[in-house]
Amino acid sequence: MKERRQKLEEITKVLAEGTREVFTSGRYEAFLKVMARFHTYSANNILLIALQKPDATLIAGFSAWRDKFHRQVLQGSRGIRILAPSPYKVKVEEDGREKEVIVPAYRPAYVFDISQTKGEPLPEIAQDLSGQVKDYEKLLQVLIRAAGVPVAFEEMGGGVKGYFSPAAEKIALKKDMPQLQTVKTLIHEISHARLHSRQRMDELKKEGHVPDAREKEVQAESVAYVVCSFLGLDTSQYSFGYIAGWSGDKDVPQLTASLSAIRDTANDLLARIGEEAEKVREAGKVSIVDRLSQMSRECPARGKTERGKHETEL
Repeated sequence: MKERRQKLEEITKVLAEGTREVFTSGRYEAFLKVMARFHTYSANNILLIALQKPDATLIAGFSAWRDKFHRQVLQGSRGIRILAPSPYKVKVEEDGREKEVIVPAYRPAYVFDISQTKGEPLPEIAQDLSGQVKDYEKLLQVLIRAAGVPVAFEEMGGGVKGYFSPAAEKIALKKDMPQLQTVKTLIHEISHARLHSRQRMDELKKEGHVPDAREKEVQAESVAYVVCSFLGLDTSQYSFGYIAGWSGDKDVPQLTASLSAIRDTANDLLARIGEEAEKVREAGKVSIVDRLSQMSRECPARGKTERGKHETEL
């Protein structure tokens, strides 16, 4: 138990340091220059986008994709409807004098996610993962059993690799990704399901802190990195850049503020993985599940930690 906690502590320290180092790389500067050209949307429009396309990552209008980023919207793509400012001027009389005032107004407009486009690639600081994973099929089976929500494989465009839908309570993964990318992405989405379900978000609202999109992504990728590291899988080339991109600050405040939740969620998820591996082992399927099932005996029972108590109930 003590050794396990110490190992999780060491992994999160490596994560924080590795993420900070990304900010000194030339890749990050190129990434920032492109990201600065994307429009910032209001809270209402962010909600509209999330309701219509929960897996959206980078949004721009038809002309913006073409002119700013040299990408074309795919034929037949369904636009995401938002409200665009459309103020107009009127003349009013005030104190006996006529003056012109601007009246705020809005009109429907349509935007598209990067997954609905094709063309020149955007600079990335998170390098895609490749490579084989030992006993991949068995590990995938254990992870799916540990997910707590249905997992499906789907066709996805652009840079989308997977998503968790709180409304549908399901996880979707992009088909035909490399094995290591698939495992890492699945753990990332499982983390979302445990940390950011509707029930958990309601609990956080009562506690007085609801994480924004940046904090959610930093939390989910951090848990994924910690769990993968504990399982002997190195995802640093992707995770460090991904977290840096969402944080946007070399001090990574979202990571610092979430360390407790990250460790507890990773610990709880590892325990659940161990329990599911034990069930698979007892069913006569061995190899990697022997190592994983041992974790269920080494880990504390799920729900015993302060934060973990909440996540296991999701």
